[in-house]
Amino acid sequence: MNAKRNSVEELVYETCMLLDDKNFSGFLDVCEKNFEYKVTAYSPEIRSDMAWLDHDRAEMEDLFKNLPRHNTDPSPLTRNAVVYKVDIDDAAKRARVISSLQVFKTAANGGVTQLFAVGKYHDTVSLEGDRPRLLARHVKLDTRDLGWGTHIPF
Repeated sequence: MNAKRNSVEELVYETCMLLDDKNFSGFLDVCEKNFEYKVTAYSPEIRSDMAWLDHDRAEMEDLFKNLPRHNTDPSPLTRNAVVYKVDIDDAAKRARVISSLQVFKTAANGGVTQLFAVGKYHDTVSLEGDRPRLLARHVKLDTRDLGWGTHIPF
């Protein structure tokens, strides 16, 4: 069981490195064909979650393909995830993972680094096949003010 947990943790950390490197095809390579990605943040004003992004794999592929066409802040993002919990369901060949997430943004000129966003990854990982693969990622942000934001997923 420990080896499975380690491989699931490694997957979470790998996704962070791939996104930090803007290796979007590599990120999709560690995702299942029916991958789903969602970003939400809770609004106390409306007492409900706000959905900021809700895409399936094809929509994520389109998002990545169109990134060069967007006017986006060129400041690099660095994701720092810490896996809190891994629940492995051997019968379903899945794991549910909760990780804390901090996203830092460094000015494009290499200047100031600031904390950009804080939240949690709620991942569903497929344990079928020779290695774990990301089946779903729900990013639940605590941060609601992202300024101009970013088109690049967390």
